[in-house]
Amino acid sequence: MAEKRIIGTSIQGRPLEAFRMGDPKGTTVVVIGVIHGNEDAGLLITDQLVTMDIPKGINLWVVPTVNPDGTALNQRGNANRVDLNRNFPYNWAKMGKPGYWQYAGPMRASEPETKAVVAFMREIKPALGIWYHQDLNMISPGEGLEGTMRNAYSRLTGIPIKRITGGRYTGVAATWQRNTIKNGMAFVVELGETLNTAQAKVHSSAVLNISMLLRDAPSSKLGQ
Repeated sequence: MAEKRIIGTSIQGRPLEAFRMGDPKGTTVVVIGVIHGNEDAGLLITDQLVTMDIPKGINLWVVPTVNPDGTALNQRGNANRVDLNRNFPYNWAKMGKPGYWQYAGPMRASEPETKAVVAFMREIKPALGIWYHQDLNMISPGEGLEGTMRNAYSRLTGIPIKRITGGRYTGVAATWQRNTIKNGMAFVVELGETLNTAQAKVHSSAVLNISMLLRDAPSSKLGQ
């Protein structure tokens, strides 16, 4: 049975929900289904995860969406039209104005959704975060144990490892997590344009598999 928590509220008053399952003293992993409101295929994966048996020694937190207003409005940004994945406090930079698709907000962590996620992550201190996006169908390469987990996720799901080229990536949630949470790792899974239930089950199983890989890793490799 999942434990449900409200970790904050959106601008329009929608709850930011988090579900905890498994061993509270185990290796903490957090999965975020949606950060860009119009990229919501990750919800199918989080729906699967909250019904699954969690392996021994895993403390799994599932956050279906950190941008419920964006999903309700079918737009990338939140109700202020801020791209939450440009609003996190690590390496934040001014970008665009309201209406620009990657508008970074008036200042770092200006949005209530960002503030809620920052406080939540600092509290639970996850060893790993997985953030779902669409629709590039790729996972960027990584190094050390994090690279091993990215490769394993790729192998289990068929999503290729590719390097993102071009673009300006400031205030990114996964980058903030990786650089702020002690010994924390995080990566983005770019899903394709569509996802069905059968594919979502493959992804949810992959989450549990790499969580076990992390759980069983020698402590000397953690934080690499």
